[in-house]
Amino acid sequence: MPLARESKTKVIEGYATHPKDTGSPEVQIALLSERISYLTEHFRSHRQDHASRRGLLIMVGKRKRLLEYLRRSDTQRYQQVIERLGIRK
Repeated sequence: MPLARESKTKVIEGYATHPKDTGSPEVQIALLSERISYLTEHFRSHRQDHASRRGLLIMVGKRKRLLEYLRRSDTQRYQQVIERLGIRK
């Protein structure tokens, strides 16, 4: 299930690098993290939902690739994103 419009715009505003930014790696990683956390909660009550679990694994892989790209291109932005989201040590 996609994110609600209000929560999506809130995440975009929180991680945007400029006013019309919707596609920067930071925004994409934040949106994926939001959906991943939603699906993680979903699986606590729906353990047998394997189709959604596959979608979750795809999203985790996409977020990993975006994080790797950001780490290679700009380490400072990478550090800021992982600290704000709290996804790595």
